[in-house]
Amino acid sequence: MSGKARMSALVAALALVLAPLAGPVSPASAAGKPGVSLSRSEAGTGGSITVTGNGWRPKTLLMMLICGQAVPSRGVIGGTNSCANADGRAVTTDAQGHFSKALPVTEPPKPCPCVVHVATVTGEQAEADAIFMVAGHSVEPLPKEVGGGRLSVLTDTRLDGSSGLLTWFGAPASRELVFTVGNVGTAAVKDPVFQIGTSHGVFAPQWEEQDWRGTIAPGKKAQIKLPVELAAGAHGDYTVSLRYGGKVLAEQPWGVGRPWGVTLFWILLAVVVPAAVFRVGMAVVDRVRPHRSAGRAGRHRSLRLSGLASRVPRPAPFRMVGASPSRVPGASASAATPVPPGTATNPTLPWFAPDNVPGTAANGQLSAPHDTSPTTKGNT
Repeated sequence: MSGKARMSALVAALALVLAPLAGPVSPASAAGKPGVSLSRSEAGTGGSITVTGNGWRPKTLLMMLICGQAVPSRGVIGGTNSCANADGRAVTTDAQGHFSKALPVTEPPKPCPCVVHVATVTGEQAEADAIFMVAGHSVEPLPKEVGGGRLSVLTDTRLDGSSGLLTWFGAPASRELVFTVGNVGTAAVKDPVFQIGTSHGVFAPQWEEQDWRGTIAPGKKAQIKLPVELAAGAHGDYTVSLRYGGKVLAEQPWGVGRPWGVTLFWILLAVVVPAAVFRVGMAVVDRVRPHRSAGRAGRHRSLRLSGLASRVPRPAPFRMVGASPSRVPGASASAATPVPPGTATNPTLPWFAPDNVPGTAANGQLSAPHDTSPTTKGNT
């Protein structure tokens, strides 16, 4: 035997010896798709196994779970509700899409057959399963498949619709998930029930059943539109997932803007409420101290009256001019001649000159006038 032949035989022998030690390898990994392999195919509760993966996207966050009621050909039939979620482990792939991490062995809530289920947490959906047996855990047959119809997503999913003014003020954002499915099975699928899940960040999706009325014959396809709605005030990066028959068929990212109308409302409320409280407080203060209000009102009223009096024109002063009552018997104030405006007058009383006082004679006699000439007795 030549040296080259001996070398080939040695390599084949080493491969046969090391193959059982490598553990089971998922078919997806052999086909060039993301796959996982296990250090052991069976272990009991309390132990641990090493999970190794290849072919994943670089720098991707993955979640590893032990799930019951599952096989790689059918996936996890009960979804993540069939998995030991509390004891799962997260791992991030390296630059070559490789990872290796220990996973504790725990009993899943569903009976075996079991698998180690590895799936991406964010980004494009990818998953892989590897057969695993939990020692001492119950084993039951898998549920029978209903009919021979199987749906597969043929086109990329999209979200149709837009946000309105109410969404800007915190109303729930809503869209329509549009996709096309084809029946790749041998029997018709009537009134399929899909599950729509929405997730935010690294949190698990919240699933909600959506009915679609119609029949998809074998080899046919149909466009399906399902409503999707978020909670009021939701904003940020969300992921909408589509699941049918326990398997995730597609995922669609959804970026929701912040409801700035709510922020504006709170800012206005923070400004208006203190101003209103201040006005109410001032009104209460005015009610509690009425005397100050009355005094202030009286001062305002007196100022207004004094201003009004200063604007009213004053009449020109009058003076009695002309004959005095002694020279014009029976003269009254109505016969006095008014002094024209602008004529200088002496406001000093009395108005009558000393020589014009009634009853005053030239010789200073204050009695009534009478004849003082000498008389002779007898006839002249």
